[in-house]
Amino acid sequence: MDLFVWHESIKIEGPYNFDRVLERLSLDPLNVLNREERSVKVPILVEDKPFVVTITAAGSVEEPGFELSGTDESYRQAVIESVSEIFQWHVPLRNIHDHFQQTDLNEIFQEHIGTPIVLDVDPFGCLLKCIIHQQLNLSFAHKLTERFVKTFGYEIEGVLFYPKPKTVAELTVERLREMQFSGRKAEYTIGIAQAIVNGELDLEALKHADETEIFNKLIKIRGIGPWTVQNFMMFGLGRANLFPTADIGLQNALKKLYKLDVKPTVAEMERYMESWNPYLSYASLYLWRSIE
Repeated sequence: MDLFVWHESIKIEGPYNFDRVLERLSLDPLNVLNREERSVKVPILVEDKPFVVTITAAGSVEEPGFELSGTDESYRQAVIESVSEIFQWHVPLRNIHDHFQQTDLNEIFQEHIGTPIVLDVDPFGCLLKCIIHQQLNLSFAHKLTERFVKTFGYEIEGVLFYPKPKTVAELTVERLREMQFSGRKAEYTIGIAQAIVNGELDLEALKHADETEIFNKLIKIRGIGPWTVQNFMMFGLGRANLFPTADIGLQNALKKLYKLDVKPTVAEMERYMESWNPYLSYASLYLWRSIE
């Protein structure tokens, strides 16, 4: 039986390479996608209500289009707006691409033309993922996150949603240790959820705050350092001008790009970054893509 009750066709400005999006999403085992059909099922939260939307590419890189399908007509417009925000359909990637053609990253941007930053579904899930991924290789980080979400999250139409803050706040360190969390990582995960439940941290309010305010608010929370804040602002809030210099992947990408014998220093990285402003987040994304 077909669950879909609404369909919507969307056209956006190119370039936008949805196949690159699916390629990167496929690295995370939580994502439900079909690269041959060029489709992905997306978990969406609107007013804390969960929905599943199916997105299928219907165009090319230069003339991108999408078919959206959902199951609740009453929330249709809000869901479409959320999908547009997550996949950054409003961002003029042509301007960003042209900017980087005048920089040392021109070949990487040409190779990955039209690759957008894709946001996580909700800020809490993004922050949890940032915490879990700290100081882990990507493969194990994805496995640990999948284990966590399958155990404590919930499923709708075959799509997994991250657990609610209240659920995580009530967990014990011992329970997470059983899943191969370190003791500290378990404490950080539970502590952040408790801060949200207790009203000490309002992630929705951070969506409208400036980056200095976001940094000052989050850095006070145990377990959150500059790397986590920058990744959260990039993939949780869609901020366009961030470059996490402490990220090992970026260091390795720059080492490869500039044929360095050792990883670059922060001073060297800051010198490279000068011409990449005001799109440092896209420089980060494309450098990650260059070594994935």
